[in-house]
Amino acid sequence: MLRQWNSLSRYEKTLIILFALTIPFVQAQVRGDGVGYYAHARSLLINHNLQFTGEWQDPRKEIMNLPLDGRHVVRNPITETGHLPNYWSVGPALMWAPFLVAAHATVLGLNRLGWQISADGRSWPYLWAMAGASTLYVFTGLFLSFRLARRYAEERWAFLATLGIWLGTTLLIYIYIDPSWSHGQSVFCTSLFLWYWLRTRASRTNEQWVVLGLISGLMLDVRFDSIVFLIAPLEDSLSSCYHAWRTRQTTPHLLPNVTYSSVLYAMSVVVGFLPTLITRQIIFGSPLRFGVYTSQPWNWTSPAFVGVLFSSNHGLLVFTPVLVLAIAGLFLLSRGPYPEAKTYIAIALAFYCLISFFPWWDSTVGLGNRYFIALTPIFIVGLAYAFSRAARFWTNARAATWRFGTILVLLVIWNLGLVYQWCTFMLPIRTQVYWEEVLYNQFRVVPVKLLEDLARKRPS
Repeated sequence: MLRQWNSLSRYEKTLIILFALTIPFVQAQVRGDGVGYYAHARSLLINHNLQFTGEWQDPRKEIMNLPLDGRHVVRNPITETGHLPNYWSVGPALMWAPFLVAAHATVLGLNRLGWQISADGRSWPYLWAMAGASTLYVFTGLFLSFRLARRYAEERWAFLATLGIWLGTTLLIYIYIDPSWSHGQSVFCTSLFLWYWLRTRASRTNEQWVVLGLISGLMLDVRFDSIVFLIAPLEDSLSSCYHAWRTRQTTPHLLPNVTYSSVLYAMSVVVGFLPTLITRQIIFGSPLRFGVYTSQPWNWTSPAFVGVLFSSNHGLLVFTPVLVLAIAGLFLLSRGPYPEAKTYIAIALAFYCLISFFPWWDSTVGLGNRYFIALTPIFIVGLAYAFSRAARFWTNARAATWRFGTILVLLVIWNLGLVYQWCTFMLPIRTQVYWEEVLYNQFRVVPVKLLEDLARKRPS
């Protein structure tokens, strides 16, 4: 362990220390969409089924009448297989499972020794196991993203970019406030996917294709919209097949080998995605039933291309301006000697189009557009490269670091102010905001309330 610690760079050690220092800010709670994600784990662990009895206090209100687009989209409280309809993905429950099983075994063991801890999946050991697992996953994802960004920029810029996306976007909420939602695990899965895809891209063996396929399946188990990341292996397969076809006269064995690898990958994706297919079959009576995702018409004729980015109703760039720099860095990266940069841009653009066509492109609840948290590793790469290119205007790297650090501090303060407004209900949860009010609160109300909160918490 000590040898592994000593092998880390000072920036990696600093990241790990900062991660550890922020753990006390994590709130171990299940609420909102998190109830649906956590229900898969608790129902299987405690009740040994997927009936979801007791997961929602009032299912008819909390599930049946989902207020999406101002309409009630579900009317029947029970599916054709006799289950409460849980529309949320099963992936987060899979990733929490080892931690929750360990917590359950510990609770049962302590109760045999005379402790009195409720073994119902809702007491504090279970909640902390879930929240701790989510935090560990997202921190690991950020660490992998840092290492990915280090490929394109100096460590100092990769470090600053990781801090900027970590603290300057709405990812904060799903680390510290709502760890029961799927976004933290999504960051881990997409970061692991890109890191492993790039690491094995030059000469990927069949065994590595299988591993990449299983990672892909898990990524889809967590969030269905991550399907756009499969552009990367699809591009690899098509490129290899094209090369094999052109050289089929000189290397006739190459085309069958490439085809076999592609089929092997596709089968591995399906195997990794089986938990979703199986649970959908059990709950809804068909493995391809995806509930509210397919029950409403998509915006095929009127996509929200502008609204997704700039709307006062959860617009991505107006709520998280640090992403402007990250996106600019991505396009600069595509002009360099990095062929995979175009793949990053293709994934980001495909994701942007997917959300623009989505019925609830504004992400319905949350701060900003939370869907784009899945692109965290790509944003970190882009921001790191933006810093790297801009640093060329200064001969002194330390001076550039201070300037970029100052910019990031301002963007992080802006983001923290918005998060505070969101947490204290100064910002509406579902509808558009009024920027005059937001700016007034940001500069006049938030500082005062923060000081009042600190004064109340100060020991007498």
